[in-house]
Amino acid sequence: MQFLKTAVAAGLVVAAFTGTSLAQTKPSELKIGITTFLSGPASVFGVPAKAAAEMIAADLNKKGGIGGVPVKLSFIDEGAGGEALVSNYRRVVQDEKVDATFASISSGSCTQLVPIAEDLKVMNFMWDCGAASILETKKYRYNFRTQANGTPEMLAVLLYLLKTKPDFKTIAVVNQDYAWGRESWEIFSTALKAMKPDVQVVAELFPKFGAPDYSTEVSRLLALRPDVVLTTSWGGDLDTLVRQAGQRGLLQQSTFVLGIGESSIQRLGKDLPEGLIVGARGDHWFLHPEKKNDAAFKAFNEAFKAKTGAWPIYPVYHMAQAFKALETAYDKAIKSNGGNWPTREQVVDATAGTEFATGFGRPITLRPEDNQGLEAQLVGVTKSVPGYDFKLLDNMMIFDPKMITNPAGVRSVEWLKTLKPDFVKMDVPTFKAQ
Repeated sequence: MQFLKTAVAAGLVVAAFTGTSLAQTKPSELKIGITTFLSGPASVFGVPAKAAAEMIAADLNKKGGIGGVPVKLSFIDEGAGGEALVSNYRRVVQDEKVDATFASISSGSCTQLVPIAEDLKVMNFMWDCGAASILETKKYRYNFRTQANGTPEMLAVLLYLLKTKPDFKTIAVVNQDYAWGRESWEIFSTALKAMKPDVQVVAELFPKFGAPDYSTEVSRLLALRPDVVLTTSWGGDLDTLVRQAGQRGLLQQSTFVLGIGESSIQRLGKDLPEGLIVGARGDHWFLHPEKKNDAAFKAFNEAFKAKTGAWPIYPVYHMAQAFKALETAYDKAIKSNGGNWPTREQVVDATAGTEFATGFGRPITLRPEDNQGLEAQLVGVTKSVPGYDFKLLDNMMIFDPKMITNPAGVRSVEWLKTLKPDFVKMDVPTFKAQ
Protein backbone atom coordinates (compact mmCIF):
# COMPACT_ATOMS: atom_id res chain seq x y z
CA MET A 1 0.00 0.00 0.00
CA GLN A 2 2.83 2.34 0.92
CA PHE A 3 4.48 1.45 -2.37
CA LEU A 4 1.36 2.51 -4.26
CA LYS A 5 1.17 5.81 -2.37
CA THR A 6 4.81 6.52 -3.16
CA ALA A 7 4.33 5.65 -6.81
CA VAL A 8 1.26 7.88 -7.07
CA ALA A 9 3.08 10.75 -5.38
CA ALA A 10 6.05 10.34 -7.69
CA GLY A 11 3.73 10.29 -10.67
CA LEU A 12 2.11 13.53 -9.54
CA VAL A 13 5.50 15.17 -9.17
CA VAL A 14 6.51 14.04 -12.67
CA ALA A 15 3.19 15.24 -14.05
CA ALA A 16 3.65 18.57 -12.34
CA PHE A 17 7.10 19.06 -13.83
CA THR A 18 5.90 17.90 -17.23
CA GLY A 19 3.02 20.35 -17.07
CA THR A 20 5.38 23.14 -16.12
CA SER A 21 7.53 22.46 -19.17
CA LEU A 22 4.48 22.81 -21.38
CA ALA A 23 2.80 25.68 -19.56
CA GLN A 24 5.36 28.15 -18.26
CA THR A 25 4.46 30.32 -15.31
CA LYS A 26 3.53 33.74 -16.64
CA PRO A 27 6.24 36.20 -15.52
CA SER A 28 5.54 39.43 -13.68
CA GLU A 29 7.23 41.44 -16.45
CA LEU A 30 8.78 41.02 -19.87
CA LYS A 31 12.27 42.56 -19.91
CA ILE A 32 13.68 44.12 -23.07
CA GLY A 33 17.23 45.43 -23.42
CA ILE A 34 17.66 48.12 -26.08
CA THR A 35 20.88 49.51 -27.53
CA THR A 36 20.71 52.99 -29.04
CA PHE A 37 22.93 56.05 -29.27
CA LEU A 38 22.32 58.21 -26.20
CA SER A 39 25.52 60.24 -26.58
CA GLY A 40 27.75 61.50 -29.38
CA PRO A 41 26.77 62.86 -32.82
CA ALA A 42 24.55 59.83 -33.54
CA SER A 43 22.38 60.64 -30.52
CA VAL A 44 20.30 62.93 -32.77
CA PHE A 45 19.16 59.62 -34.22
CA GLY A 46 19.22 57.41 -31.12
CA VAL A 47 17.50 59.65 -28.57
CA PRO A 48 14.28 59.90 -30.63
CA ALA A 49 14.31 56.10 -30.86
CA LYS A 50 14.55 55.88 -27.06
CA ALA A 51 11.63 58.28 -26.73
CA ALA A 52 9.63 56.10 -29.13
CA ALA A 53 10.45 52.96 -27.14
CA GLU A 54 9.24 54.60 -23.94
CA MET A 55 6.03 55.77 -25.61
CA ILE A 56 5.30 52.39 -27.16
CA ALA A 57 6.04 50.50 -23.94
CA ALA A 58 3.79 52.80 -21.93
CA ASP A 59 0.98 52.34 -24.45
CA LEU A 60 1.46 48.56 -24.45
CA ASN A 61 1.34 48.44 -20.66
CA LYS A 62 -1.86 50.49 -20.57
CA LYS A 63 -3.38 47.77 -22.75
CA GLY A 64 -2.10 44.96 -20.53
CA GLY A 65 1.36 44.45 -21.98
CA ILE A 66 2.38 41.59 -24.26
CA GLY A 67 0.29 38.48 -23.66
CA GLY A 68 -0.98 40.10 -20.48
CA VAL A 69 2.53 40.80 -19.16
CA PRO A 70 3.85 44.37 -18.77
CA VAL A 71 7.13 45.23 -20.48
CA LYS A 72 10.16 46.76 -18.76
CA LEU A 73 12.93 48.47 -20.70
CA SER A 74 16.68 48.73 -20.10
CA PHE A 75 18.77 51.01 -22.34
CA ILE A 76 22.41 50.67 -23.35
CA ASP A 77 24.32 53.58 -24.90
CA GLU A 78 25.98 52.64 -28.17
CA GLY A 79 27.87 55.92 -28.00
CA ALA A 80 30.00 54.62 -25.12
CA GLY A 81 32.20 52.66 -27.55
CA GLY A 82 32.63 49.02 -28.54
CA GLU A 83 34.18 47.64 -25.35
CA ALA A 84 31.63 49.27 -23.06
CA LEU A 85 28.81 48.25 -25.39
CA VAL A 86 29.74 44.58 -25.27
CA SER A 87 30.23 44.66 -21.49
CA ASN A 88 26.90 46.39 -20.88
CA TYR A 89 25.11 44.10 -23.28
CA ARG A 90 26.38 41.01 -21.46
CA ARG A 91 25.40 42.55 -18.14
CA VAL A 92 21.86 43.27 -19.26
CA VAL A 93 21.42 39.77 -20.70
CA GLN A 94 23.13 37.78 -17.95
CA ASP A 95 22.51 39.85 -14.82
CA GLU A 96 19.20 41.53 -15.58
CA LYS A 97 18.06 38.41 -17.46
CA VAL A 98 16.19 40.22 -20.19
CA ASP A 99 13.82 38.18 -22.33
CA ALA A 100 14.81 39.87 -25.59
CA THR A 101 17.11 42.56 -26.92
CA PHE A 102 16.81 45.15 -29.66
CA ALA A 103 20.38 45.70 -30.95
CA SER A 104 21.48 47.84 -32.65
CA ILE A 105 21.58 51.10 -34.64
CA SER A 106 25.14 50.92 -35.92
CA SER A 107 26.17 48.12 -38.23
CA GLY A 108 29.43 48.02 -36.30
CA SER A 109 27.48 47.43 -33.11
CA CYS A 110 25.41 44.69 -34.72
CA THR A 111 28.55 42.98 -35.98
CA GLN A 112 29.80 42.84 -32.41
CA LEU A 113 26.57 41.88 -30.65
CA VAL A 114 24.86 39.43 -33.03
CA PRO A 115 27.29 36.55 -32.30
CA ILE A 116 27.09 37.31 -28.57
CA ALA A 117 23.29 37.12 -28.64
CA GLU A 118 23.58 33.80 -30.41
CA ASP A 119 26.03 32.46 -27.81
CA LEU A 120 23.84 33.66 -24.94
CA LYS A 121 20.72 32.27 -26.65
CA VAL A 122 18.78 35.48 -26.21
CA MET A 123 16.37 36.57 -28.92
CA ASN A 124 17.72 39.70 -30.57
CA PHE A 125 16.05 42.01 -33.06
CA MET A 126 18.44 44.01 -35.22
CA TRP A 127 16.08 46.94 -35.15
CA ASP A 128 18.02 49.40 -37.27
CA CYS A 129 21.49 48.33 -38.52
CA GLY A 130 21.67 47.98 -42.28
CA ALA A 131 24.76 45.93 -43.18
CA ALA A 132 23.41 43.16 -45.41
CA SER A 133 26.40 40.88 -44.83
CA ILE A 134 25.46 40.11 -41.22
CA LEU A 135 22.65 37.74 -42.20
CA GLU A 136 24.19 36.63 -45.49
CA THR A 137 27.31 34.98 -44.10
CA LYS A 138 25.70 32.79 -41.44
CA LYS A 139 22.28 31.43 -40.46
CA TYR A 140 21.31 32.50 -36.97
CA ARG A 141 18.63 31.09 -34.72
CA TYR A 142 18.23 33.91 -32.21
CA ASN A 143 18.87 36.97 -34.40
CA PHE A 144 16.26 38.61 -36.62
CA ARG A 145 16.28 41.87 -38.58
CA THR A 146 12.92 43.61 -38.23
CA GLN A 147 13.53 45.96 -41.15
CA ALA A 148 15.34 45.92 -44.48
CA ASN A 149 19.06 45.72 -45.04
CA GLY A 150 21.18 47.98 -47.21
CA THR A 151 20.46 46.20 -50.48
CA PRO A 152 16.82 47.28 -51.00
CA GLU A 153 17.57 50.60 -49.31
CA MET A 154 20.36 51.45 -51.75
CA LEU A 155 18.72 49.86 -54.76
CA ALA A 156 15.53 51.89 -54.25
CA VAL A 157 17.57 55.10 -54.11
CA LEU A 158 19.50 54.17 -57.23
CA LEU A 159 16.34 53.24 -59.12
CA TYR A 160 14.81 56.59 -58.16
CA LEU A 161 17.92 58.38 -59.43
CA LEU A 162 17.87 56.45 -62.70
CA LYS A 163 14.16 57.08 -63.19
CA THR A 164 14.32 60.83 -62.50
CA LYS A 165 17.86 61.80 -63.60
CA PRO A 166 18.75 59.19 -66.24
CA ASP A 167 21.35 61.21 -68.15
CA PHE A 168 24.09 61.66 -65.52
CA LYS A 169 27.62 60.66 -66.58
CA THR A 170 29.74 61.02 -63.44
CA ILE A 171 29.25 60.26 -59.76
CA ALA A 172 31.19 60.62 -56.49
CA VAL A 173 30.57 59.22 -53.02
CA VAL A 174 31.24 60.65 -49.55
CA ASN A 175 30.55 57.98 -46.91
CA GLN A 176 31.51 57.35 -43.31
CA ASP A 177 34.50 55.03 -43.06
CA TYR A 178 33.04 52.00 -41.31
CA ALA A 179 30.94 48.92 -42.09
CA TRP A 180 27.80 50.72 -43.28
CA GLY A 181 29.57 53.38 -45.32
CA ARG A 182 31.73 50.87 -47.17
CA GLU A 183 29.05 48.24 -47.70
CA SER A 184 26.31 50.63 -48.80
CA TRP A 185 28.63 52.04 -51.48
CA GLU A 186 29.53 48.54 -52.64
CA ILE A 187 25.83 47.76 -53.02
CA PHE A 188 25.04 51.01 -54.82
CA SER A 189 28.09 50.96 -57.12
CA THR A 190 27.64 47.29 -58.04
CA ALA A 191 24.02 47.87 -59.04
CA LEU A 192 24.95 51.07 -60.88
CA LYS A 193 27.62 49.26 -62.90
CA ALA A 194 25.11 46.55 -63.82
CA MET A 195 22.33 48.93 -64.88
CA LYS A 196 24.28 51.92 -66.22
CA PRO A 197 27.85 50.77 -66.91
CA ASP A 198 28.89 53.94 -68.74
CA VAL A 199 28.80 56.10 -65.58
CA GLN A 200 32.26 57.15 -64.36
CA VAL A 201 33.04 57.13 -60.63
CA VAL A 202 35.28 60.19 -60.16
CA ALA A 203 35.86 60.04 -56.38
CA GLU A 204 35.39 57.63 -53.49
CA LEU A 205 35.80 59.57 -50.25
CA PHE A 206 35.54 57.94 -46.82
CA PRO A 207 36.02 60.43 -43.97
CA LYS A 208 36.13 58.94 -40.49
CA PHE A 209 32.94 58.34 -38.52
CA GLY A 210 32.16 61.46 -36.48
CA ALA A 211 34.35 63.77 -38.57
CA PRO A 212 33.74 67.44 -37.62
CA ASP A 213 35.13 68.94 -40.83
CA TYR A 214 34.55 68.06 -44.49
CA SER A 215 36.40 70.94 -46.12
CA THR A 216 38.85 68.61 -47.87
CA GLU A 217 36.07 66.49 -49.35
CA VAL A 218 34.00 69.52 -50.36
CA SER A 219 37.00 71.17 -52.05
CA ARG A 220 37.76 68.07 -54.04
CA LEU A 221 34.17 67.66 -55.20
CA LEU A 222 33.93 71.31 -56.19
CA ALA A 223 36.97 70.78 -58.39
CA LEU A 224 35.79 67.48 -59.88
CA ARG A 225 32.24 68.72 -60.57
CA PRO A 226 30.51 65.29 -60.60
CA ASP A 227 26.96 65.19 -61.93
CA VAL A 228 25.84 63.26 -58.84
CA VAL A 229 27.16 63.08 -55.28
CA LEU A 230 25.94 60.18 -53.14
CA THR A 231 26.23 60.00 -49.38
CA THR A 232 24.78 57.33 -47.13
CA SER A 233 26.05 59.11 -44.01
CA TRP A 234 23.54 59.67 -41.23
CA GLY A 235 22.99 61.47 -37.93
CA GLY A 236 25.22 64.38 -36.96
CA ASP A 237 27.76 63.45 -39.63
CA LEU A 238 25.23 63.95 -42.41
CA ASP A 239 24.00 67.23 -40.92
CA THR A 240 27.56 68.59 -40.82
CA LEU A 241 28.38 67.44 -44.35
CA VAL A 242 25.22 68.98 -45.84
CA ARG A 243 25.70 72.31 -44.07
CA GLN A 244 29.35 72.61 -45.09
CA ALA A 245 28.60 71.55 -48.67
CA GLY A 246 25.73 74.01 -48.87
CA GLN A 247 27.81 76.92 -47.58
CA ARG A 248 30.26 76.45 -50.45
CA GLY A 249 27.71 75.88 -53.21
CA LEU A 250 28.30 72.17 -53.72
CA LEU A 251 24.63 71.29 -53.20
CA GLN A 252 23.74 73.55 -56.12
CA GLN A 253 26.56 72.32 -58.38
CA SER A 254 25.81 68.58 -58.24
CA THR A 255 22.68 66.49 -57.76
CA PHE A 256 22.96 65.35 -54.16
CA VAL A 257 21.55 61.97 -53.13
CA LEU A 258 21.10 61.47 -49.39
CA GLY A 259 20.69 57.71 -49.36
CA ILE A 260 19.23 57.56 -45.85
CA GLY A 261 18.69 61.26 -45.26
CA GLU A 262 15.07 61.32 -44.07
CA SER A 263 16.11 61.55 -40.42
CA SER A 264 18.03 64.81 -41.02
CA ILE A 265 15.36 66.78 -42.90
CA GLN A 266 13.79 68.49 -39.90
CA ARG A 267 17.10 69.25 -38.17
CA LEU A 268 18.62 70.77 -41.31
CA GLY A 269 15.60 73.00 -41.87
CA LYS A 270 16.38 75.83 -44.30
CA ASP A 271 19.94 74.54 -44.78
CA LEU A 272 18.52 71.77 -46.96
CA PRO A 273 17.67 73.07 -50.46
CA GLU A 274 15.07 71.80 -52.88
CA GLY A 275 15.84 69.05 -55.36
CA LEU A 276 17.85 66.62 -53.22
CA ILE A 277 16.97 62.93 -53.53
CA VAL A 278 16.31 61.42 -50.11
CA GLY A 279 15.83 57.82 -49.01
CA ALA A 280 13.85 56.88 -45.91
CA ARG A 281 15.26 53.44 -44.95
CA GLY A 282 11.86 51.85 -45.30
CA ASP A 283 8.57 53.48 -46.23
CA HIS A 284 8.96 55.92 -43.33
CA TRP A 285 7.64 59.46 -43.44
CA PHE A 286 5.41 61.31 -40.99
CA LEU A 287 3.26 62.25 -44.01
CA HIS A 288 3.30 58.74 -45.50
CA PRO A 289 1.09 59.07 -48.59
CA GLU A 290 -0.82 55.86 -47.85
CA LYS A 291 -1.16 56.45 -44.09
CA LYS A 292 -1.31 60.20 -43.53
CA ASN A 293 -5.09 60.22 -43.09
CA ASP A 294 -5.15 57.19 -40.79
CA ALA A 295 -6.33 58.20 -37.32
CA ALA A 296 -3.93 55.96 -35.37
CA PHE A 297 -0.98 57.03 -37.49
CA LYS A 298 -1.78 60.71 -36.99
CA ALA A 299 -2.33 60.23 -33.26
CA PHE A 300 1.05 58.54 -32.80
CA ASN A 301 2.87 61.21 -34.79
CA GLU A 302 1.20 64.04 -32.88
CA ALA A 303 1.89 62.38 -29.52
CA PHE A 304 5.53 61.95 -30.45
CA LYS A 305 5.82 65.58 -31.50
CA ALA A 306 4.19 66.68 -28.24
CA LYS A 307 6.73 64.58 -26.30
CA THR A 308 9.88 65.51 -28.22
CA GLY A 309 9.16 68.68 -30.18
CA ALA A 310 9.76 67.01 -33.55
CA TRP A 311 7.90 64.74 -35.93
CA PRO A 312 8.93 61.05 -35.96
CA ILE A 313 11.90 60.04 -38.11
CA TYR A 314 12.68 56.59 -39.45
CA PRO A 315 14.45 55.21 -36.32
CA VAL A 316 11.21 55.93 -34.46
CA TYR A 317 9.27 53.77 -36.89
CA HIS A 318 11.99 51.11 -36.85
CA MET A 319 11.64 50.94 -33.08
CA ALA A 320 7.89 50.48 -33.49
CA GLN A 321 8.59 47.60 -35.88
CA ALA A 322 10.76 45.81 -33.32
CA PHE A 323 8.04 46.08 -30.68
CA LYS A 324 5.35 44.89 -33.09
CA ALA A 325 7.48 41.95 -34.20
CA LEU A 326 8.00 40.93 -30.56
CA GLU A 327 4.33 41.29 -29.72
CA THR A 328 3.32 39.29 -32.80
CA ALA A 329 5.83 36.53 -32.03
CA TYR A 330 4.60 36.17 -28.44
CA ASP A 331 0.96 36.16 -29.55
CA LYS A 332 1.72 33.39 -32.06
CA ALA A 333 3.70 31.38 -29.54
CA ILE A 334 0.98 31.66 -26.88
CA LYS A 335 -1.66 30.57 -29.36
CA SER A 336 0.48 27.62 -30.51
CA ASN A 337 0.99 26.67 -26.86
CA GLY A 338 -2.71 26.34 -26.17
CA GLY A 339 -2.99 29.76 -24.56
CA ASN A 340 -0.21 29.05 -22.06
CA TRP A 341 2.86 31.23 -21.58
CA PRO A 342 5.55 29.99 -24.00
CA THR A 343 9.17 29.10 -23.43
CA ARG A 344 11.85 31.32 -24.94
CA GLU A 345 12.53 28.68 -27.58
CA GLN A 346 8.85 28.58 -28.55
CA VAL A 347 8.90 32.34 -29.07
CA VAL A 348 12.00 32.05 -31.24
CA ASP A 349 10.27 29.36 -33.31
CA ALA A 350 7.23 31.61 -33.72
CA THR A 351 9.29 34.59 -34.86
CA ALA A 352 10.66 33.06 -38.06
CA GLY A 353 8.32 33.81 -40.95
CA THR A 354 6.26 36.31 -38.95
CA GLU A 355 4.37 39.00 -40.82
CA PHE A 356 3.40 42.09 -38.87
CA ALA A 357 2.05 45.57 -39.48
CA THR A 358 2.66 48.60 -37.28
CA GLY A 359 0.04 50.69 -39.03
CA PHE A 360 2.76 53.24 -39.82
CA GLY A 361 3.74 51.77 -43.19
CA ARG A 362 3.28 48.69 -45.30
CA PRO A 363 3.42 45.22 -43.63
CA ILE A 364 6.78 43.54 -43.01
CA THR A 365 7.69 39.86 -43.26
CA LEU A 366 10.60 38.18 -41.46
CA ARG A 367 11.83 35.82 -44.16
CA PRO A 368 12.14 32.35 -42.54
CA GLU A 369 15.14 31.25 -44.60
CA ASP A 370 17.47 33.90 -43.16
CA ASN A 371 15.43 35.97 -40.64
CA GLN A 372 15.73 39.04 -42.90
CA GLY A 373 12.92 41.57 -42.84
CA LEU A 374 11.24 42.49 -46.13
CA GLU A 375 10.34 46.19 -45.92
CA ALA A 376 8.99 48.58 -48.57
CA GLN A 377 11.20 51.55 -49.49
CA LEU A 378 10.13 55.18 -49.91
CA VAL A 379 12.28 57.68 -51.80
CA GLY A 380 11.45 61.27 -52.69
CA VAL A 381 12.89 64.67 -53.57
CA THR A 382 12.98 67.70 -51.28
CA LYS A 383 10.47 70.48 -51.87
CA SER A 384 9.43 73.67 -50.05
CA VAL A 385 5.82 73.59 -48.90
CA PRO A 386 3.98 76.49 -47.21
CA GLY A 387 3.41 75.91 -43.51
CA TYR A 388 6.62 73.95 -42.89
CA ASP A 389 9.99 75.37 -41.86
CA PHE A 390 11.76 72.36 -43.38
CA LYS A 391 11.51 70.62 -46.73
CA LEU A 392 8.94 67.91 -47.43
CA LEU A 393 9.37 64.90 -49.71
CA ASP A 394 7.71 65.20 -53.09
CA ASN A 395 7.32 62.84 -56.05
CA MET A 396 7.64 59.95 -53.62
CA MET A 397 8.01 56.41 -54.94
CA ILE A 398 7.30 53.35 -52.78
CA PHE A 399 9.14 50.22 -53.90
CA ASP A 400 7.91 46.67 -53.28
CA PRO A 401 10.55 44.86 -51.16
CA LYS A 402 10.11 41.57 -53.01
CA MET A 403 11.24 43.29 -56.20
CA ILE A 404 14.40 44.87 -54.79
CA THR A 405 15.67 42.44 -52.13
CA ASN A 406 18.19 39.74 -52.97
CA PRO A 407 16.83 36.18 -52.67
CA ALA A 408 17.62 34.22 -49.50
CA GLY A 409 20.88 32.34 -49.82
CA VAL A 410 22.28 34.67 -52.50
CA ARG A 411 24.84 37.29 -51.53
CA SER A 412 23.65 40.82 -52.25
CA VAL A 413 26.57 41.80 -54.44
CA GLU A 414 26.34 38.62 -56.52
CA TRP A 415 22.61 39.18 -57.11
CA LEU A 416 23.11 42.84 -58.00
CA LYS A 417 25.62 41.86 -60.67
CA THR A 418 22.84 40.00 -62.51
CA LEU A 419 20.62 43.09 -62.90
CA LYS A 420 20.03 44.45 -66.40
CA PRO A 421 19.47 48.05 -67.57
CA ASP A 422 15.76 47.40 -68.10
CA PHE A 423 15.38 46.59 -64.39
CA VAL A 424 14.82 50.31 -63.90
CA LYS A 425 11.61 50.10 -65.94
CA MET A 426 9.69 48.47 -63.09
CA ASP A 427 6.35 50.12 -62.40
CA VAL A 428 6.41 52.07 -59.13
CA PRO A 429 3.59 54.25 -57.73
CA THR A 430 4.40 57.95 -57.32
CA PHE A 431 2.87 60.32 -54.75
CA LYS A 432 2.92 64.11 -54.37
CA ALA A 433 3.93 65.93 -51.20
CA GLN A 434 0.35 66.76 -50.19
